Amino acid sequence: MQENDNILNLLREKGAEASRRALRGVILQPGAIGDCVLTLPLAEFMKDRLRLGGVDILGHTEYIGILPGRTCVDGIRSIDSVDLHRLFVETDTFDLVDGDALINVFGDYAWIVTFLGEPDSNFEQNLIFTANCSTLGEVITLSIKPSKKSSALRRHSFGASATHITDFYIQQFIAQSGLSLEPWLVQKTKSLIKATKADINRGRELLKEINVDSSEKLVVIQPGSGGLHKCCHLGNFLVVAEELVSKDIQVIFLLGPAESLRDDATPAVLLRKIEAAGAKCLTDLSLTQVLELLSCADAFLGNDSGITHLAAALGVKTITVFGPTNPDLYSPIGPAVTVVASSDADFAKKPSASLQQELLNFF
Repeated sequence: MQENDNILNLLREKGAEASRRALRGVILQPGAIGDCVLTLPLAEFMKDRLRLGGVDILGHTEYIGILPGRTCVDGIRSIDSVDLHRLFVETDTFDLVDGDALINVFGDYAWIVTFLGEPDSNFEQNLIFTANCSTLGEVITLSIKPSKKSSALRRHSFGASATHITDFYIQQFIAQSGLSLEPWLVQKTKSLIKATKADINRGRELLKEINVDSSEKLVVIQPGSGGLHKCCHLGNFLVVAEELVSKDIQVIFLLGPAESLRDDATPAVLLRKIEAAGAKCLTDLSLTQVLELLSCADAFLGNDSGITHLAAALGVKTITVFGPTNPDLYSPIGPAVTVVASSDADFAKKPSASLQQELLNFF
C-alpha cells in the first residue's frame, strides 16, 4: 500500500507540474527596441518564479521579431493586429460578444502584464474583464518608468543610486502579484540575447559585401539615438574612428532613421565625414540585419540607444556614452558594458577632446 501511495503522489506531482507548465504569460510592450530588451529579465523572472510553460510579447513586430529563438521569449504577436483601442473606452460602455477576437487573444494566458494603461484605469478594468471571460487570468499593470518622486525617495531612503529599470519592473510585479515571491535582482552582466550560427554566417556575408574582413578586428559605431538630446557630438565618434583605423582596426558606422535627424550633419555630409575618417558605412538595415552585423563585431560604440542595448545584450563589448539620461537607471545589460557618463552642458553641441581620449582608452 505504501508503494502504491508513493506512486500516486508522484503521479499527482507530475500532473500538477505539467499543469503549471501548460500555463503561459504575455507582456504587452508597446515600446521600441531598447524597451523590449530591458523587458527580457521580467519575462525570464515570470517563467522561472511562476513556472510558466512560456511567455509571449505583444508589441511592434519590427522590434520584437528578433526575440523568439534567441531569448527567453517564446512567441510574439503584432500589437497592430489586436484592437486594443477598444480597451480604452469607459468601462460601462465596454462590451464583448461570444467568440470576440479580444477574448481569443488573451484567453490562453494565466498572467497578463501590460505597460499600456494605468492601474485602476478603464484599460486595466476592461482587460481584466476580457481575461476573465475565458480563464481566471491575472492582470498586472506596470509603469514604464519610475516617477521622479519615487526615484528621489528611493535614493534618499537607501543612500544609493536609482534602482535599475529592470529591477523596478520586477519589484512592481512582485508587489502587485499577491504571491509570496522572493526578491529577484537582475544579473547585469548576463547576455540576454544569443545570436545563432545562422546570424553569424549572414553577418559575415553582409561584411563581405562591403569588403570588410570578418576575421579582422571590427568596431561598429552608431552615432544616433531616438532622442537628439541623448546624442553626443558627431565629431567625437569621427575622431575615435579615425584613430582606430590608423591602428588597422576596421570601423563601420551604422546609420538609420535617427541619424537623418542630427543637427550636426546632414546625411550627405555625415557620409563624407565617415569616408574621410577611413571608415565604412551601412545604412537602413533591418533590425535582424543589425543583429547579424553585431554578432560579428568585436566592439560597439554608441549613445544611449536601442541598438546599444541590443549590442550589450548580445554580449558584444559595448562602450556607451550617457549624457542627460541616468545610467544607474537605464544602463545596458551585458557581460562587457562600459558606461561613460558626461555632465557637460555642451554634450551634444560640440566635440570634447577629453571625452574622445576617454573613449579611445577602452579600445
